[in-house]
Amino acid sequence: MLLYNVTYNIENDYHDEWLKWMKETHVPAVMASELPIGNRIFRLLTEIDNGGVTYSFQYFFADMEDYETYQDHHDPRIRAEVDRRYRNKYVVFRTLLEEV
Repeated sequence: MLLYNVTYNIENDYHDEWLKWMKETHVPAVMASELPIGNRIFRLLTEIDNGGVTYSFQYFFADMEDYETYQDHHDPRIRAEVDRRYRNKYVVFRTLLEEV
């Protein structure tokens, strides 16, 4: 199993609206691809005050083929929508982890 982790830090002024949109629109769009087999959202509790709030959005994939299909056919469109709505209001980094 693979874990695609997307960590966002969103500015405080946009936090509430952003989180609602992420839960109601963004995550369902990712899951609608029918490639992730599950997802979780976590809020980072151990961070210094940097003017924002940090979240880990986790998507689980059965194998590399499903992950690569998601990346090739769905991720660019879904990623662009986050940027269109919240450009310059967040920072993000992505990691891919393999269960051992």
